[in-house]
Amino acid sequence: MTPEETLSRLLYRDGLMLVIDKPAGLSVHRGPKGGSSLEDYFDALRFGLPRDPALAHRLDKDTSGCLVLGRHRKALALLGKLFKNGKIGKMYWAVVEGGPAADEGTIDMPLGKLDENRGWWMKPDPEGKPAVSNWTVMGRTDGHTWLALEPLTGRTHQLRVHCAEMGFPILGDPIYGSAPRTGGAPLHLHSRRIVVPISKNKPAVVTEAPAPKHMQAMLAKCGWTDAVDPKPDTTAAN
Repeated sequence: MTPEETLSRLLYRDGLMLVIDKPAGLSVHRGPKGGSSLEDYFDALRFGLPRDPALAHRLDKDTSGCLVLGRHRKALALLGKLFKNGKIGKMYWAVVEGGPAADEGTIDMPLGKLDENRGWWMKPDPEGKPAVSNWTVMGRTDGHTWLALEPLTGRTHQLRVHCAEMGFPILGDPIYGSAPRTGGAPLHLHSRRIVVPISKNKPAVVTEAPAPKHMQAMLAKCGWTDAVDPKPDTTAAN
C-alpha cells in the first residue's frame, strides 16, 4: 500500500491509539518465512511521533476490519491489559454456510491446539481453554446466513472453530470449512466493531469498519445495504 492508501484506512486516532481498517489477505506481522505484512506500512501512521505505532492485538491474515494500534509503549501496556482482562468489546460480521435455526444464541466450547505441528490450528477440547461466543442472525438467503458474532473470550480462531463445529462454517474458510486451500471464495469474516474503554474519564471509543468489498455481494443477498454502512470518519482525531 502507498502511504495515502494506508492513511485512507484510518478509522480513529487519538493520543494513545489508532484504529485502522485492516485489508483481508495481508498478515499483520511478518512470519518466520518473511514476506509483506501490515507492519511494513506503519511509518505512514506516526503523526509526528518518533516511533511507528505497534499492534495491540492480532487479526488473522484473511480477516478484515477493525485493528487497534498503540501509539507508544505506555499506550500499548494499557491496551494490552484491557485486551487481557476482556475489557475490549468486539463484534464481527460473518457469512456462513447454512446457518442456525434460531435467531440468536451462545456457543460455549473450550478450545485447544489441534496438535503441536499445526501452528495456530485449533479444535474443540473439553480440557482446553474456555471459549464463549454469542451470535445473532442479521439476515438469511438460500444456503447462507449473515451473522453478528461476539467473542466473549479471545482464543485463536475461536469464531471459525465455533461456527464450523456448530454446523455452519464461515464461507471461504479453507481450514475449518469446505473452501479449497486455493482458488476458492475469500474468508467472509470481518471485524465490524471494536469498543475500547481507553480513558477512565470519557466514554469508551466505539469504532466501526465498513463492509469490505469481498463480502458485499453475499451480505447484500442476506439483506445488507451500503446505505446504512458508515464511512471512515477521522474528523474528531487529534
